[in-house]
Amino acid sequence: MSASGGGKAIIAAFLANMGIAVAKFAAWLLSGSASMLAEAIHSVADSGNQLLLLLGGRRARRAADAEHPFGHGRERYVYAFVVSIILFSVGGLFSIYEGVDKLTHPHELENAWIPITVLLIAIGLESFSLRTAVRESNHVRLKGESWVQFVRHSKAPELPVVLLEDVAALTGLVFALFGVGMTVITQNPFWDAVGTLMIGTLLILVAITLGIETKSLLVGEGASTADHAAIVAAITDGPEVEKLIHIKTLYLGPDELLVAAKVGFAPDKPFIDVANEIDLVEQRVRTAVPAARVVYLEPDIWRPDAIVDEPAPQTETIVLKASD
Repeated sequence: MSASGGGKAIIAAFLANMGIAVAKFAAWLLSGSASMLAEAIHSVADSGNQLLLLLGGRRARRAADAEHPFGHGRERYVYAFVVSIILFSVGGLFSIYEGVDKLTHPHELENAWIPITVLLIAIGLESFSLRTAVRESNHVRLKGESWVQFVRHSKAPELPVVLLEDVAALTGLVFALFGVGMTVITQNPFWDAVGTLMIGTLLILVAITLGIETKSLLVGEGASTADHAAIVAAITDGPEVEKLIHIKTLYLGPDELLVAAKVGFAPDKPFIDVANEIDLVEQRVRTAVPAARVVYLEPDIWRPDAIVDEPAPQTETIVLKASD
């Protein structure tokens, strides 16, 4: 997995969550805290998330074939979508179920110091995991880009997923500590149920947020505003192209951008010159935006005094020059 895939952050989160899950299950068995059970399921779900992200990254590296001529890069989006919807939702709904069950069938906590100790240790481990995710994200986060913008606009799904997981995990631990602590102080198990319901609500909200963002990637996103401008400049800044008639971009995977454009050349230019100049333009595009690995340029004759209608997307064909 490439650096942008956040392999270190995923592995750090997986190891932290596995250890925390075991400790939380033990604390639940010894104390009977519903908040601890909800947090244990949360950690198991997070561990499964990391395994799916690693599997998606591995499968996305498979070479292109006849059935998938543009490769398997989008498979990373599929696994991120599975993570965001199924595992988070299952964890959230289970936590809400446990909270409702604790409200209707309350019981006292036993050995309350055990879940409190485990929660404090888990907060420390999750903080380390979040620190790793933040450091990995800073390698690819643009200067001046906020964290909200990074999560919304990142084309590599792994780091935003891990970041939101870790933030949700830390918040959930605080909720659980609140529920257990209030139960100990008031001797009322109602608060343990409240903490569990808060954890479940948090997980469902995170699931919805991640689902919306990964759905956009699955449907297909084009280049960012800055990259689109850089590609247009690379095409038009040289002396070869008379006019950029139209351009479309699409991410085939987190690290692979498709660029398709119709470019106008002088009507008296020899065909061999057009072919050579297209090569030069493609080189400039790849230099300006390294992710633009697949470039298709369709040459056309540019007549300044003619009205050129852009063809409808469903009827457009791209011919003559293709390279990747």
